[in-house]
Amino acid sequence: MDQEVEYLFEIFGLGVTSRVTTMWGLIVVLGLISFIATRNLKRIPEGKRQTIIEMVVDALLNFFSGVLGFERAHYFLPFLGTMFIFILASNYVGFIPGAGSIPGIDTPTANWSVTAGLALTVFVATQFYGIKRRGPAYLKGFFQPVFFMLPLNLVEQAVRPLSLSLRLFGNIYGGEMTAAALLSLVPYLLPVPIMFLSILFGFIQAVVFTLLSSVYFYEATHE
Repeated sequence: MDQEVEYLFEIFGLGVTSRVTTMWGLIVVLGLISFIATRNLKRIPEGKRQTIIEMVVDALLNFFSGVLGFERAHYFLPFLGTMFIFILASNYVGFIPGAGSIPGIDTPTANWSVTAGLALTVFVATQFYGIKRRGPAYLKGFFQPVFFMLPLNLVEQAVRPLSLSLRLFGNIYGGEMTAAALLSLVPYLLPVPIMFLSILFGFIQAVVFTLLSSVYFYEATHE
């Protein structure tokens, strides 16, 4: 599904690609933005910066509360909010001029290994929080409603990260390929609507990924 892998350099014998360096860059940039944005916060907002931050946090909290309830949405907000912002930023890397052709800059979520890593992170977190909050009752749920449902329940859990990763990868990769093909055929005007659709799809895919993740968290932690 991907082109031949080209490594920029190696670290301890491990090849580093443009998508890896892009993710490192996103982590640094988002980390710096978060650090600067959350400095000197006041109990009562005194400027636009804190007001915007609180609006974003409230929007995410209200969104996840619709699935998890307020208490659990507040508990999972750091994980889900970080995942949403990182995926959204990754989806939009392709709009940077020269992305894909400049070494070191490439869309991370247009690679299945990246989306699979994100999905596996959600899978591991789901099992961890399920056991942490419910204990043996969570493991007992794999044998519900009858004992011989165990294999099917395990398959269902195993399919979830595959579905999450392929959905995100397929939409972002497909959107990039479509835009690139149209741009090569008709370099003016026609690709513009496709780019706007790609912006919309990038946002929708970030929402869908984190929404499904919140559903998995709800099922794992719901009594």
